[in-house]
Amino acid sequence: MKNLFLSLALLLLFSSTLLSQQAPPSNATVQPGSAPAQPAVAQGISVMTAAEPLPLEESDRSVDGLMPREMPVGTDSVVDLLRDDSSLNVQAREDEGVQADLSIRGTTFEQSLILVNGLRVNDPETGHLNLDIPVPFDAITRVDVLHGSGSTFYGSDAIGGAVNLLTGEPGAGLSVVARSGAGNYGSLENHLRMSYGNGPFAEQLTGSRDTSDGFIADRNYSSNALASESWLKWKPGTTDVLLAASDRPYGANLFYGPYDSWERTKGWLASVQQEIGTHTAASFGYRRHSDLFVLFADQPAIYENNHITTSYEGALRRADELGKNTTLSYGLEEDGDSIHSNSLGVHARNQGAGYANLSLRAVRRFSLSLGARDEVLSGGDNVFSPNVGVAYTLTHTVRLRGSAGHGLRLPTYVDLYYSDPTTVGNPNLKPESSWSYEGGLDWKPANGRLTLTAAGFRLQQKDAIDYSKQQLATAALTFAEKWQAVNVQNLNLTGAEASAHLRLSATQQLQFSYTAVQAGNPPPGIVSEYAYNYAAQDAIFAWTGTLPGVWGHEITARTQVNIVQKTGHTAYPLWDVNVARNAGMVRPYLRLLNLSNTGYQEIPLVPMQGRTIMGGMELDWAKH
Repeated sequence: MKNLFLSLALLLLFSSTLLSQQAPPSNATVQPGSAPAQPAVAQGISVMTAAEPLPLEESDRSVDGLMPREMPVGTDSVVDLLRDDSSLNVQAREDEGVQADLSIRGTTFEQSLILVNGLRVNDPETGHLNLDIPVPFDAITRVDVLHGSGSTFYGSDAIGGAVNLLTGEPGAGLSVVARSGAGNYGSLENHLRMSYGNGPFAEQLTGSRDTSDGFIADRNYSSNALASESWLKWKPGTTDVLLAASDRPYGANLFYGPYDSWERTKGWLASVQQEIGTHTAASFGYRRHSDLFVLFADQPAIYENNHITTSYEGALRRADELGKNTTLSYGLEEDGDSIHSNSLGVHARNQGAGYANLSLRAVRRFSLSLGARDEVLSGGDNVFSPNVGVAYTLTHTVRLRGSAGHGLRLPTYVDLYYSDPTTVGNPNLKPESSWSYEGGLDWKPANGRLTLTAAGFRLQQKDAIDYSKQQLATAALTFAEKWQAVNVQNLNLTGAEASAHLRLSATQQLQFSYTAVQAGNPPPGIVSEYAYNYAAQDAIFAWTGTLPGVWGHEITARTQVNIVQKTGHTAYPLWDVNVARNAGMVRPYLRLLNLSNTGYQEIPLVPMQGRTIMGGMELDWAKH
């Protein structure tokens, strides 16, 4: 712990030194001979509260903001929403987010960090469960996506990036939003959001239940989630209490091999965030997750895994305005996790960290972000993760930016201790580390109708964790050999991403985004299971607009085509259409998924369902 105390002392000393400086008056005039500051190119992410490690728009990084409630009625899950970003490769085994992996910029699914209101919810058992989120989709008001390493801000797992799911306080009065729909494969969906706000108090209840008989045998599922969130404004600041739970039993045919398997996951999440004045916030989160897996659904006694994980995180964070264009964000965090498993054993670990980030905005044409985090791991080892971002306003419509940062990921308990007839863990695994570099530009013409962003990036990894095996003489022997968790050296990724948003009129807009990633060749003689299963190219084209009709321009339509080409495979298209009424108390909707009826696999050997038609009605009632 000596290193932790020394690191935290240095961070606090750095913070107090900066705080002791005299801030310039906000009405300071431009000195003779100095050039006036150029207006900054508009950013798409709003400022977060002190409960967040850093306002992401101040990091000079590639950041995307997804707004669930601006999507047409019927958008049904976080997983569906994440498909709107071409740099996010969602690899699903089942629909409705029942089990899906997330890869950012070609990284493995365990190198992406998922947060709820700035608190970690990654599962320490395995990254396959990171998107098993207990909070219903209807409670989410905004999703912030950080492309590239975020370990300076968030700690372990954010090598490829981070996805932060944010809830929001409801407005005054009573409101009820209820939705019910049905479709083929015996699919049913029922969602509810009830909120009440009056003066200093607000409450919101959300719940969802999505079920299906499955498109093939043993692929049925039931996805259920329930949450309560309360806000109380009083003298110290707002208190935010979130309680959530989920229960998802599902057939797992072909998920982990040619077996009629069955799995059931349950999740519980409790968090408290307390503002202390206008610049400081304390937060605490607790998560419990259970995972019951049966290899043969009709004969559970043959092989069964039962895992229970718990994790917690506590944080004290502060953000100070040192001047008109200068912000210092800093804080202390402590988190830990444990597992009780019939196959992995009983294990626990914890980490402590301190971080600081100095953001200088609009210093003439420049902005600069400097950050550092020191993470102390169980056993006394520590990892130092710096980050730097810089931007230059070339003209009033063009902004250039670049960044570099260090990434960290701890092995999951499956990586370390799992063993079955086909896979074996490795208790001697080292933590992953990486360096991420990117450069890009943002262009927004004066008329505001077009926004264009583009970036090139490079990720250099050390001790990357993958499941591999030595290549033997025949394919049959190679298949029979066990997958072994190993540290892989020199696993580097290079790529580029671009997106364009064009407002055709007041009621229509086009979106196009494209990401391409290329990895170096695997080491000679090694067969990789996960590290090279990424989307080499991903293109998204979408049109959203309102249509005249019986209700005037109250019909919103959205069509989206996603073309994905996995490494070593042929590209495949996915075409979705969503049509819904966007006003009034009664709002019918129709959702057509995989309209082209494409046969595809997002995870090798796990087929996904074909054309799906869902239709229903939403009731939107409010009394102010």
